[in-house]
Amino acid sequence: MVLLCLLRSGRFSLPARLTRSVRVRSGPAGRPACSAASKVSPLSSVLNNWRTAPGLIGPRPGSVLLRGHRFHTSAPARALPAPLVWLLLKPLQKLAAIILGRSIRKWWAALPPDRRQHVRAWIRRRRWHLAGGAGVAMVIAALLLLTHLDESPVTGRTRLLVVSREKYMQLAALTSEAYMEEFAELLVAVADPRHQVVERLVRHLAQRNEDIPEVSEVSWSVHVVQSAEVNAFVLPNGKVFVFTGMLDAVSDVHQLTFVLGHEMAHAVLGHSAEQASLSHVVDLLSLMLLTAIWAVCPRDSLALLGHWVQSKLSQLMFSRPFSRKLENEADLVGLQLAAKACADVRAGPVFWQQMEMRDQMTGEPTFPEWLSTHPSHNNRSIHLDRLVPQALQLRDSCSCPALPAADPRAVFSKSVRLLLETSKQRHRGGPDERRLRPASLHAGQALLAQTAPPSSSNATAAEVEGPRPS
Repeated sequence: MVLLCLLRSGRFSLPARLTRSVRVRSGPAGRPACSAASKVSPLSSVLNNWRTAPGLIGPRPGSVLLRGHRFHTSAPARALPAPLVWLLLKPLQKLAAIILGRSIRKWWAALPPDRRQHVRAWIRRRRWHLAGGAGVAMVIAALLLLTHLDESPVTGRTRLLVVSREKYMQLAALTSEAYMEEFAELLVAVADPRHQVVERLVRHLAQRNEDIPEVSEVSWSVHVVQSAEVNAFVLPNGKVFVFTGMLDAVSDVHQLTFVLGHEMAHAVLGHSAEQASLSHVVDLLSLMLLTAIWAVCPRDSLALLGHWVQSKLSQLMFSRPFSRKLENEADLVGLQLAAKACADVRAGPVFWQQMEMRDQMTGEPTFPEWLSTHPSHNNRSIHLDRLVPQALQLRDSCSCPALPAADPRAVFSKSVRLLLETSKQRHRGGPDERRLRPASLHAGQALLAQTAPPSSSNATAAEVEGPRPS
């Protein structure tokens, strides 16, 4: 994709009917955006679209399974212009490290025994000088890293940012052009109800969270892609891409609001720049280790094996755990954004429970969490479940209307138990499936109907608390 960006000579534009931006202006300083009652109205129209457009979002009542193959929670991290140069030079740096290490090995092997002894004696005599030089280099490197520490928005977490947010915004502009060109023939028109639902939800999320500068200063732009893939991501410059497979997968606007909040949280927190910064530092350290591997290993085959092991250990020890950490933070902040938008935050854990159930029912292969860049569906559901009480308090502080008594998590659990009991009865040779199936479906629909959206046409946006069912 980066090479595609470099090869493109001009800017790519789309007809106005396929794209539209949403700009949110900040309110008076110190006033939380969620306290503005006037910002609640847009979601009533979202609910109307939900009711009047069958199949627009999610399965019909009673369905607890998701379609699609995978759910991406963030866009691939790339950097430019200076980081892009480094990215393109990255393979050359590794090649230079391999050549240097291999040259050192061959030079050492070619030395006669007396010269080797002389080199060893020289190193022993100057070992303290060499150790002091290494210590000074480490101190300088630590000081350079300390000067690039930054505070994460919303959470206040201290983080390392070697790649500045400004440069990453330049990356986002070029990357978004590449995506717009890639999806040019697949973008849903602005007048399409699916696009309107997503756009209204994004606008509502932005308005209700305009007290966050990283939200109010961005011009959010929605693009719905016609694809069965269960996917959604947001670029750092506010470009929101939602695949129609995701609209088919979520059960209601509450789950969709949580998904959009999660993706917007990645952009608000600058996770892509943070990941690029960590990758930059880890790769520089890996170059030194790679040189040592090729210098010490007696044969190229062993050096190649050591190179592969070093690469995998770097991913398992640094890249993947850090990516899982950022995903958990995006879940936390995304739940907060959805709470301030008056969504039913209890639908967040249910979404990942549905993802877990889909994987089990479809037989898709699952891998241990430590091998993945994302937490497991079950662990994400448990993590969100612990965050729900805090999110409910935040939601109440934003003058949102009361939620229905039926908890979406309990509704989902009852639906799953009902389906399991039905499956067991069929397995035991119980009643004929043609007579059993309608009863089970009607029961599941009744359970889900307990949290159906309000039918009042003049309901306020906070009515999004009504329904429930990565």
